[in-house]
Amino acid sequence: MKKVLSILLVFALLTLSLCGCGYEYHDLELRGTYTRELEGTEITVYNWGEYISDGADGTIDVNREFEKVTGIKVNYLTFESNETMYSQVKNGGVKYDIIIPSDYMIQRLIKENELQKIDTSKLSNYDLIDDRYKSVYFDKKNEYTVPYNVGMVGVIYNPKLVGEVEHSWNVLWDKKYKDKVLNFNNPRDAFMTAQMLLGLDLNSENTKDWNKAADKLKKGKANLQSYVMDEVYGKMETGEAAIAPYYAGDYLTMVETNPDLKFFYPKEGTNIFIDSVCIPKNAKNVEAAMLYINFLLEPQIATANAEYIGYASPNTAVINNEDYYYYQNEILYPSDEDMPKVQYYHDIDDKIRIYYETLWVQVKLY
Repeated sequence: MKKVLSILLVFALLTLSLCGCGYEYHDLELRGTYTRELEGTEITVYNWGEYISDGADGTIDVNREFEKVTGIKVNYLTFESNETMYSQVKNGGVKYDIIIPSDYMIQRLIKENELQKIDTSKLSNYDLIDDRYKSVYFDKKNEYTVPYNVGMVGVIYNPKLVGEVEHSWNVLWDKKYKDKVLNFNNPRDAFMTAQMLLGLDLNSENTKDWNKAADKLKKGKANLQSYVMDEVYGKMETGEAAIAPYYAGDYLTMVETNPDLKFFYPKEGTNIFIDSVCIPKNAKNVEAAMLYINFLLEPQIATANAEYIGYASPNTAVINNEDYYYYQNEILYPSDEDMPKVQYYHDIDDKIRIYYETLWVQVKLY
């Protein structure tokens, strides 16, 4: 009998976990108005991995709460890099209603007519976006994007394993850290680490500059343990690796698991980026997508996302909230005097992009 009861208990727990019945909905105080006229319809959202509050540890599950408020089902898919996202959007196999690319990729998608315009006058929460993140270079008229997160790239390291290190990109090439170092497994970020060290323009259209950066990456490859994207979490949190360039917001997530980790912005400078919400040209449920964007801007939702993701928020309701977990955090919101030298990525000439992507294949095969 005990054996039967145990089996039934396991089955019940499994059923609960599969159906998500254990999630407790939050009493949201919503600033906007949300119709249920689209109840029963669906939207497909394509976002970075680990990039939305998902209900873990009692936090807000953004997608579930949106479904509860509107009756619209959210099909949520994730990607690892802008390049992966781009290939899927161009492939057209799945029609996405919401995508969240980075600045340079947005510039490219606009140029290729892959995005549709967003009427921000229909977003009652759009006024919460900080003016610093409006009219930026990739969307000067604020026609195609709504800012989601802001970040910079730095270096995460474990002083318990390597001691204190020079606050320079050179740590990725320093032979005393051989087999303890990681680098990005995407061309734009990986090239950036070498370009910054060499004092090159991240958006150079001179092939000689890209050759120099590729040569530098080849010389440093023997020093690396591996190229990574989301795998960086496991490697740095467990101490399998000791030094890794990655996004500042992700460091704040990792340090919660491994308090030994530290972070710096390299003295040579770094990349700054804005990830924004966009609606693809072939979206099937645009009206629902607009509701979803407005929902993401809700103060409670935006704060939950900012706290879960650990990136800087472009939402003034978050930035000015003294109860916000990362309120005035010096890594996310450095003072003017502590702000590193930064460059944005731009979408560059197709020939140059193909050129550096070819160089990247050579680097990986070297």
